[in-house]
Amino acid sequence: MDSTGNMWILEKNTPQQPGGLKQRVISALLYCTGEMKQLHTHMKDKSFLLQFSEWCLRGISRVILLNNPLSGALIIAALLLESPWQALLGMLGLLASTLTAIILGQDWEDVSSGLHGFNGMLVALLMGIFSSAGDWYWWLLLPVCLGGATTTFISSSLAPVLERWDLPVSVFPFNTVIVLYLACTGTSNPYFPNYPAQPPGTPESTNHTQLHVPQLLQGVVLGVGQIFACGTLGPSLLILGAVFLFSPVLAVHALLGSVISTVAGMSMSVQYSFLYTGLSGFNGALGCMIVGAFFIFSWRTHLLSIANALLSAYTDIALSNLLGAVGLPACSWAATLTGTLVLLLTGENFKEYRIPTGKVTSPEHNLHSHKQWSVANTNTTDV
Repeated sequence: MDSTGNMWILEKNTPQQPGGLKQRVISALLYCTGEMKQLHTHMKDKSFLLQFSEWCLRGISRVILLNNPLSGALIIAALLLESPWQALLGMLGLLASTLTAIILGQDWEDVSSGLHGFNGMLVALLMGIFSSAGDWYWWLLLPVCLGGATTTFISSSLAPVLERWDLPVSVFPFNTVIVLYLACTGTSNPYFPNYPAQPPGTPESTNHTQLHVPQLLQGVVLGVGQIFACGTLGPSLLILGAVFLFSPVLAVHALLGSVISTVAGMSMSVQYSFLYTGLSGFNGALGCMIVGAFFIFSWRTHLLSIANALLSAYTDIALSNLLGAVGLPACSWAATLTGTLVLLLTGENFKEYRIPTGKVTSPEHNLHSHKQWSVANTNTTDV
């Protein structure tokens, strides 16, 4: 894995000489991986509309710990394939939160890298999923815009507090706003009615039948798609492809976390529908990806990512049963809370692998930079 990561970075950073078609194709593909910093630099002297489009695409990818505009474009394609109405809501929430950040005068680098857009998008997507008024219910655009803007206020308030411990704001604003919205509107609101969330531990007759393995395997892939509330295979594969485009290592973490979370769900006898639709897998996928993104890859951090996926899965089941009793979803609270605890670890064996929040890029680039630093530090010590 280490040699593959080095090859990925070295090939990308090595100047390419004019050559055949194969060489040009490889060069173009490598240009599209990672953070695409060259594009970000190139866009700085373009019109505001083009720059804003790039910021929004990066904001979309930030939902799943990426920072790549092409990954964001793939995710938008996945949402359109899943539901044009959901795609519209997601984009509106993203625009509301990003524009609010600009109006408030938030740090320009944070805005341009999409850090103030993804929470608004998630709020909008979940409002659409839980709305029982059906698709194209235009009144829903009002809470979508307000909810998206509110996430920016919460994010800007939390950032100074969390920065003291070098923690990201993550999706705390999304989880807070969506739970408050659903608790406020309820299931019988005449203007914004919602479906109640069901606890995963609720007994159902199908749990007495045998597990359907093909559906279970499909549920692992859907666990990645459910991060964007996508419950079908095609869009979920597109989202997984978006992760792979940014970082193959992170794509492996996503699938591994979903597998671990699904197994955890089976051990707790959750409803088969939760296993088959990926609802049991997405918190584990996120939990595993958090460690993959914020720590240098090694056998220690790999074991930590597996442990965090397992902890996220069981925490999600507990919170879903607790909040589901009052008709509220646990959303991604489990991965957010366990991920934050993992980032606060103080043990020396893990502390040296922790990447400062402001310097997190793709795992391949993080690993390559760490090795360069280690070599340089060794040479300095020898001298």
